[in-house]
Amino acid sequence: MDTYQFTNTLCLLVILYSAAIAKEDDGWLMKAATEVRAMEGYPVVLPCSFSHPHHTHPSSMHVVWTLGHGRAATVLFRCTSLNNSQLCQSKPIQDQRFRLEGNHRNHDVSLRINSVTLKDSGRYYCRVEILGHPHKSFENTLGTRLRVEAAPRILSLSAEGTEAGFKAMCHVQGSPLPDVQWIEPDGVQEGDTSFPLSQDATGQYRTSSQLLDIKPGRQYICAASNSLGKDQATLYLLPPSPERLIAKSSFSLLVLLLALALGTKLLLALGVGVWVIKRRFSIRASSVEH
Repeated sequence: MDTYQFTNTLCLLVILYSAAIAKEDDGWLMKAATEVRAMEGYPVVLPCSFSHPHHTHPSSMHVVWTLGHGRAATVLFRCTSLNNSQLCQSKPIQDQRFRLEGNHRNHDVSLRINSVTLKDSGRYYCRVEILGHPHKSFENTLGTRLRVEAAPRILSLSAEGTEAGFKAMCHVQGSPLPDVQWIEPDGVQEGDTSFPLSQDATGQYRTSSQLLDIKPGRQYICAASNSLGKDQATLYLLPPSPERLIAKSSFSLLVLLLALALGTKLLLALGVGVWVIKRRFSIRASSVEH
C-alpha cells in the first residue's frame, strides 16, 4: 500500500472512530454505533457503553434512551438504579418492546427493541443521568441511526371513478422504498399513466401509484419490488351486468315516455286554452252585433 492510500485509510478510520465516541469535558466517554440495521419483525440491539475517570461507580443513576435530540426528543425508555443495585427498574407504562440489554454496572447501557417495525426507524440517543448531582448527565450526542428494512407489502389496491372513466390506486410500503409497476395481459404498462402519487416523509417507506383509464372487463396487476423481495396484487374491474344494462335501458325508455306524455298534456292544455279564448271572443262579437 502506498503512502497516499495509507493516509486516506487512516483518515477514514479516524472519522469512523470519532463518530462512534463522544467525550465529555470531565473525562466521561460515551460509545455508540453510528448505524444499526434491522429486519422488520425481528429484535435488534443498539449498543451503547460508557466509561468515566472515577475509581468507584456512581451509586444511583438513570439510563435514558430517546428518539430524536433536544426539545423534539421522545423518551422511549427510562430505568433507575438506586444504591448500587444490579437492577435498573423501568416503569410498566413504557412500551414493553424496549428493555435494557446490557448491565449498567459494567458500563453497558445497550437497548434491545423487540419486533421492530418500519416506524421505529430513526436516530436514537443514549444518556446516563447521575442522581444527587443536578444537571449531571452524559449523552452520546452523535446518536445511532436505526434503519429498519422490510420486503414490499401492498397495503391496498382499489378502483375509483365512474362509468365515464376509472383509475386504479395501489398503496405500498417497504424499505428500501419499493419500485411499483402495473402489469396488464399485454405486458408492463408504460407511459405517463403510471406514476407515484406520494411518498411518506417519515421513514421514506410508503408510496402510492395510480393507473389511469382502466377498462371494465380487464385484469390489472400492481407489482412492488425492492432488494429484499416482491409482492403483487390483482385487480379485476367487472363489466356492467346485462341486468344493469337492461335496467338502464328500461329507465331511459320510461323517462322518454314520461316526457312524451307530459309534452302531450302541455300541448292539449295549450290547445284547449286557445280554443276557450277564441270562443269567448266569438261570443262577445255576436253580442255586439245584436
